[in-house]
Amino acid sequence: MANIDENYFNPDEGIKQNQVEDILEEGETILQRLKPDRTDYILEAIFKGLPIALLWAAFDTFAIIMMFSSGAFAEMGGWMALFIIGFFGLHLIPVWLYVGGIIKRVAGYKNIEYVITDKRIIIRSGLIGIDFRYFYYSAIQSVTVKVGLWDRLFKVGDLYLTATNQAAVLEDIKNPYFFGTKIEKVVQDIKADISYPNDLRPEENHGYNTKYKG
Repeated sequence: MANIDENYFNPDEGIKQNQVEDILEEGETILQRLKPDRTDYILEAIFKGLPIALLWAAFDTFAIIMMFSSGAFAEMGGWMALFIIGFFGLHLIPVWLYVGGIIKRVAGYKNIEYVITDKRIIIRSGLIGIDFRYFYYSAIQSVTVKVGLWDRLFKVGDLYLTATNQAAVLEDIKNPYFFGTKIEKVVQDIKADISYPNDLRPEENHGYNTKYKG
């Protein structure tokens, strides 16, 4: 247990709270740093909702063009014209959400990082502020690898982590099967160490043949 004194809860002025190194526990070691494949990560956002966005925009564009060409828009009063503009502005919300999703994806890419340490998996993300999510190996319930048709083109895949009260996806990472297998092995070793009878929890577990020494 850490030594708790009057300085324990005093923040270090040198810590910016936006880098993974700033939140590491004492003795925690970074083993691997991963980022999504940039091209696949952005193209997925573009093509995922593209058909719906195009159809929605085409329908509204056609309606607006027909109103202008028929002279109906010119015959409307000022307030009615503003109402129609506002109506189509709201009606195009799915398109705005689609465009906003792409912008958010592109702008937030630089802040995304998946960090594997000897104690947990840290997910760093955010657009304006930086968010950190932690997945301790002992709390992880399942590790699933999914590689879609689009992912195969870029030789990447998604790693799904399910923990006690949360879930997350490590998106578009290289060698997804390799990292999925390695993480699953660590999770199983740690759970075996915790649940299998041993010599009153010594530094090294003699009750189960595990290679994990964390």
